[in-house]
This record gives sequence, structure tokens and C-alpha cells, in this order.
Amino acid sequence: MKDKVKFLDEAKAGIVTVEFRKIDTEELRIMPCTLNKEISGGKVPETFNQKPDSDHFAVWCIDRGAWRSFRVNTVEQWYKGMPQQG
Repeated sequence: MKDKVKFLDEAKAGIVTVEFRKIDTEELRIMPCTLNKEISGGKVPETFNQKPDSDHFAVWCIDRGAWRSFRVNTVEQWYKGMPQQG
């Protein structure tokens, strides 16, 4: 995953979509997520911080309404906003 610092900054500011391969099935998961307290409905605490050098990130998953995590080495791409329609 490139630009981990930028990813964390964008997730704190709003919604980002992460496209990654699931570890067990290799299935592509397209996950809209956030680290923004307001967007998450207060689920992300203000003191929640993650280190950019971590090998995985925890995020509030918008389409599941729950915390999810992913390994950064499985990310194919990420971008600001909700999933792009292809």
C-alpha cells in the first residue's frame, strides 16, 4: 500500500474506499470506510490513532456498520469517496 500516511489522513477527514484481497479466499473486497467520528456516528473515538508503519489498519466499515481490519500488503488500491461504479 502506497501513501499510508495519506490514507490515514483521508480516512480521518471523510470516506475512503479500500480494495483488497481477503486473506482466506483471495476474493476482492471493496470496502467503504472511515476514521471520522461524525461519519461513523460516534463509533470512532477522538483519541483513536494508528501508526502509519503498521502492517494492518482498523477502520469503521460503512457498508457493514462495524469495525473491520485489513492487511496493508493485500491492498490493490484505495481512493477517496464511496466505491466507484464500474
